[in-house]
Amino acid sequence: MNMIAIGAAIAAFTGVGAGIGIGIATAKAVDAVARQPESHSKILTLLLLGCALAEATAIYGLLVAILIIFML
Repeated sequence: MNMIAIGAAIAAFTGVGAGIGIGIATAKAVDAVARQPESHSKILTLLLLGCALAEATAIYGLLVAILIIFML
């Protein structure tokens, strides 16, 4: 039972990486808009796409953690 909890915690830890990635991407996007305000819409589109992909990895990690807990 203890190893199941450790495995689920490791799987759920992917949320930390996603949070760091989204934070860095947002900082770079704000910097890019500050430098070139006229390209705001293009930068925002790419930022939202990147954040969605990063958040998907966190959701997959959460799903794996839930599966580990309830299937084993």
